[in-house]
Amino acid sequence: MKKVLPKPFTFKGGEKAVLLLHGFTGNTADVRMLARYLNERGYTCHAPQYKGHGVPPEELVHTGPEDWWSDVMEGYNTLKEMGYSDIAVGGLSLGGVFSLKLGYTVPVKGIVPMCAPMYIKSEEVMYKGVLDYARNYKKFEGKSPEEIEEEMKEFEKTPMNTLRALQGLISDVRSNVDMIYSPTFVVQARHDHMINTDSANIIYNEVETEQKKIKWFEESGHVITLDKEREQLHEDVYEFLESLDW
Repeated sequence: MKKVLPKPFTFKGGEKAVLLLHGFTGNTADVRMLARYLNERGYTCHAPQYKGHGVPPEELVHTGPEDWWSDVMEGYNTLKEMGYSDIAVGGLSLGGVFSLKLGYTVPVKGIVPMCAPMYIKSEEVMYKGVLDYARNYKKFEGKSPEEIEEEMKEFEKTPMNTLRALQGLISDVRSNVDMIYSPTFVVQARHDHMINTDSANIIYNEVETEQKKIKWFEESGHVITLDKEREQLHEDVYEFLESLDW
């Protein structure tokens, strides 16, 4: 059976466009179901995949936030070039951080940050996420446990020097949240053990828009787009998008 790697996608719909952004060590599969749901209701959805993601981990460690931000902007510009003047943006985790950054960088109709971190984690904790990604990717490739252990030993000799830059990005976005004037719907999972959930309150309290709301999903974990309340999330995101002045 051929393993299919996730890649960028575009689901064409009507005049309203939504840019959907995945998280650090994630891929476009994280936002695909949400995109399908919105597309079935008339929205055009595009999701870029960041450099070094959805590929061997040996490639990931040589990429950083500047590369990924460039992919985000390319995704935004892809929709512009397709003729969409009105673009809303939603993002999971790091994608949520990027969605906020877009909010004070380019015109966006609305923003949906989902489980987006506003607190800095240590480089060690972030690197653990990279190691988890590496291990899972090697399993996905069908390697034996012995092969995986051997390759992981080698992999751990390669540091990811861009983690500090990732901390800087989160810090930078946090200090600019009060520059956001687009309608914002803050989504946070109650059982999110990957980030400090108070991040949601910071975003909600500091965005400058009058049109903002926050919702806590009581049964979900960090990857809320794939968790048990995803259908409710789909409906809520759709309702928010429909409330915007397109």
